[in-house]
Amino acid sequence: MLATLSRLIKQHGVKLIAIGNGTASRETDKIAGELVRGMPESSLHKIVVSEAGASIYSASELAAREFPDLDVSLRGAVSIARRLQDPLAELVKIDPKSIGVGQYQHDVNQSRLAKSLDAVVEDCVNAVGVDANTASAPLLARISGLNQTLAQNIVAYRDENGAFDSRKNC
Repeated sequence: MLATLSRLIKQHGVKLIAIGNGTASRETDKIAGELVRGMPESSLHKIVVSEAGASIYSASELAAREFPDLDVSLRGAVSIARRLQDPLAELVKIDPKSIGVGQYQHDVNQSRLAKSLDAVVEDCVNAVGVDANTASAPLLARISGLNQTLAQNIVAYRDENGAFDSRKNC
């Protein structure tokens, strides 16, 4: 098995292995560690990533639209890997409550909790900012002044007309 994985890593130029922290993560981390140690000539690294909410995303309508040809488990794997590239862009695709905000989250008023969590996510997106040329509709929808419809229209316009080259064209 290690030989096959090593071959695939070399063949595809893998530099980083993202390991979800769920079921069998310790065993997987151990195998990945053996791969890293066994390939000292490569710049291969491994990291354990939170899976919180990944299964919710992978079974969502959005995930099915993004990856119509992938099985639910593979959609989850893509989501976990994407969290390393742009965590905020990936996490906005799921309900903040799905991430797990504490053991007492079900003991408080759910509508107030949802409103507070949504406000925090929106604050984060606005503080960090987004790239209008690469942002998904769910990420754009979290920008103050935009909603889901406007965000989808921006993505559709971008897909049809190409990248924005200035703010005037946004």
